[in-house]
Amino acid sequence: MRTVFSLFALLAAHAAAQQTPYPPHFDGAREEVYKTIGDVKMKLYIFEPKGHTAADKRAAIVFFFGGGWTNGNPKQFEQHSRVLAAKGMVAITADYRVASRHQVKVVDCVRDAKSAIRYVRANAARLGIDPDRIAAGGGSAGGHLAAATGVIAGLDEASENGKISSRPNAMVLFNPALVLGNLPGEPKDAEDRYSQRTGIAPEKLSPWHQVAKSAPPAIVFHGKADTTVPYAKSEAFCAKMKESGNRCELVGYEGQAHGFFNYERGDGKMYQDTSAKMVRFLAALGYMK
Repeated sequence: MRTVFSLFALLAAHAAAQQTPYPPHFDGAREEVYKTIGDVKMKLYIFEPKGHTAADKRAAIVFFFGGGWTNGNPKQFEQHSRVLAAKGMVAITADYRVASRHQVKVVDCVRDAKSAIRYVRANAARLGIDPDRIAAGGGSAGGHLAAATGVIAGLDEASENGKISSRPNAMVLFNPALVLGNLPGEPKDAEDRYSQRTGIAPEKLSPWHQVAKSAPPAIVFHGKADTTVPYAKSEAFCAKMKESGNRCELVGYEGQAHGFFNYERGDGKMYQDTSAKMVRFLAALGYMK
Protein backbone atom coordinates (compact mmCIF):
# COMPACT_ATOMS: atom_id res chain seq x y z
CA MET A 1 0.00 0.00 0.00
CA ARG A 2 1.20 3.54 -0.77
CA THR A 3 0.44 5.81 2.19
CA VAL A 4 -0.18 9.54 1.83
CA PHE A 5 2.93 10.23 3.90
CA SER A 6 5.23 8.22 1.61
CA LEU A 7 3.49 9.70 -1.45
CA PHE A 8 4.50 13.20 -0.30
CA ALA A 9 8.12 12.16 0.13
CA LEU A 10 8.36 10.32 -3.19
CA LEU A 11 6.74 13.07 -5.24
CA ALA A 12 8.83 15.81 -3.64
CA ALA A 13 12.06 13.85 -4.07
CA HIS A 14 11.27 13.13 -7.71
CA ALA A 15 10.66 16.81 -8.47
CA ALA A 16 13.67 18.03 -6.45
CA ALA A 17 15.96 16.03 -8.69
CA GLN A 18 14.69 17.97 -11.70
CA GLN A 19 14.56 21.52 -10.40
CA THR A 20 14.87 24.47 -12.80
CA PRO A 21 15.40 28.15 -11.89
CA TYR A 22 12.49 29.86 -10.16
CA PRO A 23 10.67 32.14 -10.84
CA PRO A 24 10.46 31.12 -14.49
CA HIS A 25 10.73 33.27 -17.60
CA PHE A 26 9.01 32.44 -20.87
CA ASP A 27 9.78 34.08 -24.20
CA GLY A 28 6.60 35.10 -25.95
CA ALA A 29 4.25 34.52 -23.00
CA ARG A 30 2.24 37.12 -21.13
CA GLU A 31 2.11 37.22 -17.33
CA GLU A 32 -0.94 38.00 -15.24
CA VAL A 33 -1.39 37.87 -11.48
CA TYR A 34 -4.45 35.76 -10.71
CA LYS A 35 -4.24 35.83 -6.93
CA THR A 36 -2.53 37.81 -4.16
CA ILE A 37 -2.11 36.39 -0.66
CA GLY A 38 -0.41 38.89 1.63
CA ASP A 39 2.65 39.96 -0.33
CA VAL A 40 2.68 36.79 -2.49
CA LYS A 41 1.52 37.19 -6.07
CA MET A 42 0.60 34.06 -7.99
CA LYS A 43 0.98 34.32 -11.77
CA LEU A 44 -0.38 32.77 -14.93
CA TYR A 45 1.93 32.50 -17.93
CA ILE A 46 -0.24 32.78 -21.03
CA PHE A 47 0.67 31.39 -24.46
CA GLU A 48 -1.64 32.62 -27.21
CA PRO A 49 -2.18 31.50 -30.81
CA LYS A 50 -0.68 33.75 -33.45
CA GLY A 51 -2.93 36.73 -34.12
CA HIS A 52 -5.18 35.96 -31.14
CA THR A 53 -7.63 38.69 -30.15
CA ALA A 54 -10.21 39.15 -27.41
CA ALA A 55 -12.96 38.50 -29.95
CA ASP A 56 -11.74 35.00 -30.79
CA LYS A 57 -13.39 33.06 -27.94
CA ARG A 58 -10.93 30.16 -28.11
CA ALA A 59 -10.72 27.10 -25.89
CA ALA A 60 -8.10 27.23 -23.13
CA ILE A 61 -6.15 24.96 -20.81
CA VAL A 62 -4.52 25.70 -17.45
CA PHE A 63 -1.56 23.47 -16.49
CA PHE A 64 -0.35 22.80 -12.93
CA PHE A 65 3.21 21.58 -12.32
CA GLY A 66 4.26 18.60 -10.22
CA GLY A 67 6.52 18.55 -7.18
CA GLY A 68 4.78 16.78 -4.34
CA TRP A 69 2.96 20.01 -3.36
CA THR A 70 6.39 20.94 -1.95
CA ASN A 71 8.39 22.34 -4.87
CA GLY A 72 8.23 22.45 -8.67
CA ASN A 73 8.04 25.04 -11.44
CA PRO A 74 5.51 26.25 -14.04
CA LYS A 75 8.30 25.70 -16.57
CA GLN A 76 7.34 22.00 -16.62
CA PHE A 77 4.47 22.60 -19.03
CA GLU A 78 6.04 25.25 -21.23
CA GLN A 79 6.39 22.97 -24.26
CA HIS A 80 2.92 21.48 -23.84
CA SER A 81 1.59 25.05 -23.77
CA ARG A 82 3.48 26.02 -26.91
CA VAL A 83 2.16 22.96 -28.75
CA LEU A 84 -1.46 23.75 -27.89
CA ALA A 85 -1.10 27.47 -28.65
CA ALA A 86 0.23 26.52 -32.08
CA LYS A 87 -2.90 24.37 -32.52
CA GLY A 88 -5.23 27.26 -31.73
CA MET A 89 -5.82 27.10 -27.97
CA VAL A 90 -4.92 29.62 -25.29
CA ALA A 91 -2.51 27.61 -23.14
CA ILE A 92 -1.59 28.68 -19.63
CA THR A 93 0.94 27.33 -17.15
CA ALA A 94 0.09 28.40 -13.61
CA ASP A 95 2.13 29.05 -10.52
CA TYR A 96 0.69 28.14 -7.13
CA ARG A 97 1.90 28.09 -3.53
CA VAL A 98 4.00 25.12 -2.39
CA ALA A 99 5.36 24.04 0.98
CA SER A 100 9.03 24.84 0.36
CA ARG A 101 8.40 28.42 -0.77
CA HIS A 102 5.22 29.36 1.07
CA GLN A 103 4.85 26.89 3.98
CA VAL A 104 1.38 25.82 2.88
CA LYS A 105 -0.68 22.63 3.08
CA VAL A 106 -2.11 20.66 0.16
CA VAL A 107 -5.54 22.20 0.74
CA ASP A 108 -3.98 25.61 -0.01
CA CYS A 109 -2.58 24.27 -3.28
CA VAL A 110 -6.08 23.10 -4.21
CA ARG A 111 -7.54 26.51 -3.37
CA ASP A 112 -4.95 28.17 -5.62
CA ALA A 113 -5.76 25.83 -8.49
CA LYS A 114 -9.45 26.59 -8.14
CA SER A 115 -8.64 30.31 -8.04
CA ALA A 116 -6.67 29.99 -11.29
CA ILE A 117 -9.56 28.30 -13.11
CA ARG A 118 -12.03 30.84 -11.74
CA TYR A 119 -9.80 33.77 -12.77
CA VAL A 120 -9.55 32.50 -16.34
CA ARG A 121 -13.32 32.02 -16.56
CA ALA A 122 -14.05 35.40 -14.94
CA ASN A 123 -11.74 37.13 -17.43
CA ALA A 124 -12.64 34.98 -20.42
CA ALA A 125 -14.10 37.82 -22.51
CA ARG A 126 -10.98 39.97 -22.06
CA LEU A 127 -8.66 37.02 -22.67
CA GLY A 128 -10.48 35.86 -25.80
CA ILE A 129 -11.46 32.55 -24.18
CA ASP A 130 -14.67 30.52 -24.32
CA PRO A 131 -15.71 30.17 -20.64
CA ASP A 132 -17.36 26.82 -21.46
CA ARG A 133 -14.19 25.30 -22.95
CA ILE A 134 -11.58 25.55 -20.21
CA ALA A 135 -9.52 22.44 -19.46
CA ALA A 136 -7.30 21.76 -16.46
CA GLY A 137 -4.07 19.82 -16.94
CA GLY A 138 -1.14 18.77 -14.81
CA GLY A 139 1.39 16.17 -13.86
CA SER A 140 1.90 14.24 -10.62
CA ALA A 141 0.88 16.59 -7.76
CA GLY A 142 -0.20 19.05 -10.46
CA GLY A 143 -2.31 16.28 -11.96
CA HIS A 144 -3.90 15.92 -8.54
CA LEU A 145 -4.72 19.64 -8.53
CA ALA A 146 -6.21 19.51 -12.03
CA ALA A 147 -8.36 16.53 -11.03
CA ALA A 148 -9.31 18.22 -7.75
CA THR A 149 -10.66 21.25 -9.60
CA GLY A 150 -12.74 18.89 -11.70
CA VAL A 151 -14.26 16.57 -9.10
CA ILE A 152 -13.97 18.13 -5.63
CA ALA A 153 -16.70 20.54 -4.60
CA GLY A 154 -15.98 23.46 -2.30
CA LEU A 155 -12.52 24.45 -1.01
CA ASP A 156 -12.83 27.76 -2.87
CA GLU A 157 -11.41 31.00 -1.50
CA ALA A 158 -14.15 32.68 0.52
CA SER A 159 -13.20 36.11 -0.87
CA GLU A 160 -13.88 35.08 -4.49
CA ASN A 161 -17.12 35.18 -6.44
CA GLY A 162 -18.59 31.72 -5.94
CA LYS A 163 -21.10 32.35 -8.71
CA ILE A 164 -18.24 31.91 -11.19
CA SER A 165 -17.39 28.21 -11.37
CA SER A 166 -13.89 26.98 -10.58
CA ARG A 167 -14.61 23.62 -12.26
CA PRO A 168 -12.93 22.99 -15.63
CA ASN A 169 -14.76 21.50 -18.59
CA ALA A 170 -12.16 18.78 -19.21
CA MET A 171 -9.09 17.25 -17.54
CA VAL A 172 -5.71 16.22 -19.00
CA LEU A 173 -3.77 14.28 -16.35
CA PHE A 174 -0.19 12.97 -16.46
CA ASN A 175 0.75 10.30 -13.85
CA PRO A 176 -1.53 12.12 -11.41
CA ALA A 177 -1.91 11.51 -7.68
CA LEU A 178 -5.60 10.59 -7.68
CA VAL A 179 -5.95 8.65 -4.44
CA LEU A 180 -5.11 10.35 -1.13
CA GLY A 181 -6.20 8.15 1.71
CA ASN A 182 -7.26 4.54 1.57
CA LEU A 183 -9.04 2.54 -1.09
CA PRO A 184 -11.62 -0.02 0.08
CA GLY A 185 -9.89 -3.05 1.55
CA GLU A 186 -6.70 -1.20 2.43
CA PRO A 187 -5.78 -0.93 6.13
CA LYS A 188 -6.61 2.38 7.74
CA ASP A 189 -3.77 4.73 8.67
CA ALA A 190 -3.63 7.45 11.29
CA GLU A 191 -5.60 10.38 9.86
CA ASP A 192 -3.89 13.05 11.96
CA ARG A 193 -0.44 12.13 10.65
CA TYR A 194 -1.46 12.88 7.07
CA SER A 195 -3.67 15.82 7.93
CA GLN A 196 -0.55 17.64 9.13
CA ARG A 197 0.55 17.74 5.49
CA THR A 198 -2.79 18.00 3.72
CA GLY A 199 -4.41 20.50 6.08
CA ILE A 200 -7.67 18.54 6.19
CA ALA A 201 -8.60 14.85 6.10
CA PRO A 202 -6.87 13.32 3.03
CA GLU A 203 -10.09 11.82 1.68
CA LYS A 204 -11.54 15.32 1.32
CA LEU A 205 -8.68 16.13 -1.07
CA SER A 206 -8.71 12.78 -2.83
CA PRO A 207 -10.17 12.86 -6.37
CA TRP A 208 -11.05 9.14 -6.27
CA HIS A 209 -13.03 9.61 -3.07
CA GLN A 210 -14.92 12.60 -4.50
CA VAL A 211 -15.87 11.35 -7.98
CA ALA A 212 -19.55 11.88 -8.72
CA LYS A 213 -21.88 12.09 -11.69
CA SER A 214 -21.30 14.87 -14.26
CA ALA A 215 -17.55 15.18 -13.71
CA PRO A 216 -15.62 16.66 -16.67
CA PRO A 217 -14.28 14.21 -19.27
CA ALA A 218 -10.71 13.14 -18.57
CA ILE A 219 -7.70 11.57 -20.21
CA VAL A 220 -5.03 10.03 -17.97
CA PHE A 221 -1.49 9.18 -19.10
CA HIS A 222 0.37 6.82 -16.76
CA GLY A 223 3.46 4.63 -16.87
CA LYS A 224 2.81 1.05 -15.84
CA ALA A 225 6.23 0.87 -14.13
CA ASP A 226 5.56 3.95 -11.99
CA THR A 227 6.69 3.20 -8.42
CA THR A 228 5.96 6.73 -7.16
CA VAL A 229 2.27 6.85 -8.06
CA PRO A 230 1.16 3.30 -8.91
CA TYR A 231 -0.67 2.79 -12.20
CA ALA A 232 -3.40 0.93 -10.32
CA LYS A 233 -4.52 4.21 -8.72
CA SER A 234 -5.31 5.68 -12.12
CA GLU A 235 -7.09 2.45 -13.04
CA ALA A 236 -9.23 2.82 -9.92
CA PHE A 237 -10.00 6.47 -10.70
CA CYS A 238 -11.05 5.82 -14.30
CA ALA A 239 -13.13 2.85 -13.24
CA LYS A 240 -15.01 4.96 -10.73
CA MET A 241 -15.42 7.78 -13.26
CA LYS A 242 -17.03 5.37 -15.71
CA GLU A 243 -19.21 3.80 -13.01
CA SER A 244 -20.49 7.31 -12.30
CA GLY A 245 -21.34 7.88 -15.94
CA ASN A 246 -18.33 10.05 -16.76
CA ARG A 247 -15.84 9.82 -19.61
CA CYS A 248 -12.34 8.74 -18.61
CA GLU A 249 -9.68 7.46 -21.00
CA LEU A 250 -6.64 5.79 -19.42
CA VAL A 251 -3.55 5.51 -21.62
CA GLY A 252 -1.00 3.18 -20.06
CA TYR A 253 2.65 2.87 -21.10
CA GLU A 254 4.51 -0.38 -20.55
CA GLY A 255 7.86 -0.06 -18.76
CA GLN A 256 7.53 3.69 -18.16
CA ALA A 257 8.28 5.25 -14.77
CA HIS A 258 7.11 8.44 -13.08
CA GLY A 259 7.57 11.61 -15.14
CA PHE A 260 8.03 9.69 -18.40
CA PHE A 261 5.93 12.22 -20.32
CA ASN A 262 8.11 15.27 -19.63
CA TYR A 263 9.77 17.25 -22.40
CA GLU A 264 13.41 16.21 -22.98
CA ARG A 265 12.91 13.01 -20.97
CA GLY A 266 14.87 10.23 -22.64
CA ASP A 267 14.72 10.36 -26.42
CA GLY A 268 11.54 12.46 -26.37
CA LYS A 269 9.30 9.76 -27.83
CA MET A 270 7.04 9.57 -24.79
CA TYR A 271 6.61 13.35 -24.72
CA GLN A 272 5.73 13.32 -28.41
CA ASP A 273 3.32 10.41 -28.07
CA THR A 274 1.48 11.76 -25.03
CA SER A 275 1.32 15.24 -26.59
CA ALA A 276 -0.18 13.84 -29.79
CA LYS A 277 -2.82 11.92 -27.82
CA MET A 278 -3.53 15.03 -25.71
CA VAL A 279 -4.16 17.00 -28.90
CA ARG A 280 -6.49 14.30 -30.27
CA PHE A 281 -8.46 14.18 -27.01
CA LEU A 282 -8.94 17.96 -26.94
CA ALA A 283 -9.76 18.09 -30.64
CA ALA A 284 -12.43 15.41 -30.12
CA LEU A 285 -14.01 17.69 -27.50
CA GLY A 286 -14.08 20.55 -30.00
CA TYR A 287 -11.27 22.51 -28.37
CA MET A 288 -9.35 22.89 -31.63
CA LYS A 289 -9.69 22.04 -35.29
